[in-house]
Amino acid sequence: MQEPIVSIFSGRATRYLADKIAEYYGKPLGTSNVTVFSDGEFQPSFEENLRGRDVFLIQSTFPPTENLMELLMMIDAAKRASARRIIAVMPYFGFARQDRKDRPRISIAAKLVANLLQVAGATRVITMDIHADQIQGFFDIPVDNLYASKIFVPYINSLNLKDPIMASPDAGGTRRASSYAKMLGTVFCICHKQRSKPNEIEKMILIGDVKDRDVILLDDIIDTAGTITRAGQLLKDNGARSVRAFATHPIFSGSAMEKIDNSVFDEVVVTDTIPLKNPSKKIHVLSTAELFAEVIKKVENYESLSEFFNAK
Repeated sequence: MQEPIVSIFSGRATRYLADKIAEYYGKPLGTSNVTVFSDGEFQPSFEENLRGRDVFLIQSTFPPTENLMELLMMIDAAKRASARRIIAVMPYFGFARQDRKDRPRISIAAKLVANLLQVAGATRVITMDIHADQIQGFFDIPVDNLYASKIFVPYINSLNLKDPIMASPDAGGTRRASSYAKMLGTVFCICHKQRSKPNEIEKMILIGDVKDRDVILLDDIIDTAGTITRAGQLLKDNGARSVRAFATHPIFSGSAMEKIDNSVFDEVVVTDTIPLKNPSKKIHVLSTAELFAEVIKKVENYESLSEFFNAK
């Protein structure tokens, strides 16, 4: 039996990253096209044979929702073209913050997205630092949730900080801060927040001692930057020598960039799962391309991915 051919394609939103992933993988991106009609409707198409191939479709699903719809249509097109396997590579999994029904009469959008991906024809999903781990249970197909710690930890070590301490901007990130602290042989602290309404913090207190220490503030997402910049200020007010923020997904909505530019952070380190809208001297971007390329190779060759799940 002939070995299946691997084809890697990209949606329009993540072409900047897909080009680098394909380069690390060792083959060019497949040829695809998107026809846009006068009313704004669009139609993705593949310009090469997919029959019997293993197709990897790279697309982050950050706003607008057309990015998600484009990925779904690409999956559907690959299925109808008789692809053998269809793997959705979603560096950023949009709608992941809507993972439960915490108020009456709302949608669990993360579950809806999981259903849509499977109905469209995806046979596997690869993503990074999904906002809620339990979303993997929404799927009946394999989901590989990679951790940005594989990229962040070596960078933190390269800083040679005198007395580092990990920190979480809220109680929900305690596990992440604890895992990084264990990997780096240090301790962690927590900035506990109370919200009066979404995207608005009423009160924040520090649990732990950061005086004269180099703080690494960890999160999976920076959206409006309100929480993380306020946490950074709290850490600095409590005597931290330096404060750096690390976050996987740089959404940076609203006035986030302005808040970061005016913040106490020495630097804000993010990945390229979402493209930056505007440059900033305080923001340092680390690429996920080599990591995703390596995972694609292992998935294709049915090799173990355990090394990518040992830390969060």
